[in-house]
Amino acid sequence: MVNKKENIKHRILKFLYLAKGETVSGVKLSNALNVSRVAIWKHIKALKENGFDVESRPKGYGLLNHDDLLLPFCFKDDTQNKIFHFQELETTMDKAKLLAKMSAPHLSVVIAENQAKGRGRMNRKWFSSKGGLWFTLILKPDIPPPFAYIYNFAASLSLSTSLKHLFDIKVSVKWPNDLLLEGKKLAGLLSEMETRGDMVEFINIGIGINANNHPQTDEPRAISLKDVLHQNVSRKLILETFLDDFENRIQTIDRKKIIHQWKEQTSTIGSQVRIETLNNIYEGLAVDVDETGALVIQHKTGDIKKIIYGDCFHT
Repeated sequence: MVNKKENIKHRILKFLYLAKGETVSGVKLSNALNVSRVAIWKHIKALKENGFDVESRPKGYGLLNHDDLLLPFCFKDDTQNKIFHFQELETTMDKAKLLAKMSAPHLSVVIAENQAKGRGRMNRKWFSSKGGLWFTLILKPDIPPPFAYIYNFAASLSLSTSLKHLFDIKVSVKWPNDLLLEGKKLAGLLSEMETRGDMVEFINIGIGINANNHPQTDEPRAISLKDVLHQNVSRKLILETFLDDFENRIQTIDRKKIIHQWKEQTSTIGSQVRIETLNNIYEGLAVDVDETGALVIQHKTGDIKKIIYGDCFHT
């Protein structure tokens, strides 16, 4: 059952969103929602306390940065039932896992404005400060587990392509699934998979993008789009563009093509790297990524090694 108070708050936000930043009077909201002006004022106050950028004005209320709102009604009609938005979660990955098991549809998106316990690869903490874009993509492809890796490469490729198209910036992908800008971490991806028998039940890909936040406080080697562009960006536009590109890219999976295109956008190949796994550290020159997604490195002795997982650092 939908919480009535939450429903009214969302209806207020929808009115303000559709006004595209223009002022909406308290009287109009009161009449449209059939509640008192005092109730409207209380709901507006609660929305502000919850982190929504609603501005009180002499003649009513306005939504600041209206094109940055990530609630379901902000997206295309055929996407709205796939958007799950939360003000705060421990992590979108954990919530996505529950929703995937509860029959959330393929290509659903779990979004959180804040993550209390965001995590990256190797269980490292992922700092999710306000203004970033934090979401998990739920995928339900009809494939066996050995082919699941290609969706990570497709997602990082689509994200890189989308950001380049939107902002004309020199983004590169770093093996296995980070995005770099000016040599610093702009975005990270993390995937988890569950199987049923010999087939994939779902793949969840968590994606964190430093958009309008300032991540350097917690991660000195990170960077945000706002740092480079010197203005706020629309997280909704980023998400919509990425989802469109990714959906088109995976309609017919061509693993060789995706890996080839990914390699055209990577800064890892040709770099000296250090790979940290749970038990080992490998160092050498990254010379290739093969068709299975493994990183091929050459040690200074000339020995060649393929690495299938681990944290990669350009040295």
